[in-house]
Amino acid sequence: MTAQIKYAYLKDRTWLYRRNWPVDVALVIGSRAMKQSLKTGNAATARVRAAEVNASFERVVSEVRERAEDALSATEVSIGHPEWQVASQTALQHLRATLEPAEASVVYRRERQVERVPSSQLARAYLEKRSRELRHGGFKSVRYSVELFASKYGELEVTELTRAEGREFLELVAQLSPTVGRSVEARGLSLDQLVVRSSSVKARITARTQRRIWAQVNHWLDWCVYEGHLEANPFRSVRFDQKVRSNPYAVPTDAEVVRLLGAYEPVLRPLLLICLLSGMRAGEAAGLLREDLVLKGRQGLFFHVRPNTVRLLKTSTAERLVPVHPELVPVLAELPKTGQLFPDLSVNCVTKRFTELRRQSQLERPGLVFHSTRKWFVTQCERAGVPEHWTASLVGHQSARSENGLTYGIYSAGISDQQKRSIIDQIKLPT
Repeated sequence: MTAQIKYAYLKDRTWLYRRNWPVDVALVIGSRAMKQSLKTGNAATARVRAAEVNASFERVVSEVRERAEDALSATEVSIGHPEWQVASQTALQHLRATLEPAEASVVYRRERQVERVPSSQLARAYLEKRSRELRHGGFKSVRYSVELFASKYGELEVTELTRAEGREFLELVAQLSPTVGRSVEARGLSLDQLVVRSSSVKARITARTQRRIWAQVNHWLDWCVYEGHLEANPFRSVRFDQKVRSNPYAVPTDAEVVRLLGAYEPVLRPLLLICLLSGMRAGEAAGLLREDLVLKGRQGLFFHVRPNTVRLLKTSTAERLVPVHPELVPVLAELPKTGQLFPDLSVNCVTKRFTELRRQSQLERPGLVFHSTRKWFVTQCERAGVPEHWTASLVGHQSARSENGLTYGIYSAGISDQQKRSIIDQIKLPT
């Protein structure tokens, strides 16, 4: 339904203003009405501008009446005299000339016309841009969310998207099964097709996943606004009401660690040991190069976790030096002498191999994943009495020693190599 604005109407997606002059003012100005384009298609903007033009209208009416009275009273020729018409006409022309600037005082800069572009085309442009900015894992998630939306609403022009499409999209996403994103058979299917495919499965994707998809679609629409294809994101007023519940990873028990290390997994075992005894993430360990092993005098060998040709790091605080645990020295001696220590392992491969290892070890506890090795390391540090900010420097977290972590990070140079070595040497594998 079109918004109602007094003295204004919408024509060809542009709001126009028209208001009739009073009869006495119309005689002076020489026109029947004040007509002006508000130069916008947005109702809220048009309402504000119409109010401004109304104020200008009242000002002109008041000024015309005052000046007309002064001009006519200044004519010294009597009304019955033949020259009266000439004198009054001259005064009227002078009055009209002086009123022209006042009547045209409300001037608006014409807004740039919003280009009508299909959603699918803008989605492709956005994904092409993000592919150059994000790592593979992050881009894969963004691509899935945006393409999911485009599969349903890609034929609509981006200017036609409303809150109704946003609410409908959220309702459909909530009906998806967690298996459709991983299924090879589901690749290339539209949102509607995925909903039908999910109807035969009871499980649904979590509220956290739904919120991530919703946030990534909104980020795309914000980009459309930034690029000038939209005046505003129509989904910003659509609330995501579902409560996101925290589902943290499980911490392996000592018995579970023993079973994992006791199983026969020659490919994954060296990486598993490194992550248990250093707190590294799977990607950090899998991307280690032989040159990332640094000898530091009496303190021995250190892992230099840093960006390299194989992988980047999650955050800037992730770059760090971690002492090599004594039990890892013989393990590292068996790995390649040059280049990547684990040339055949990627994060995806590590995850799949760990799932198989867990199945073989009959460890089906929910939340037990490869990243749990990092939680085991942090737990061992805590049980050994290591201060939290010391552990943070080893695992690549921002220090949490003070409420103002930024200030602490600026003034502290961090713990010494000797302190790091003393912490690592306290960690013992269960037997």
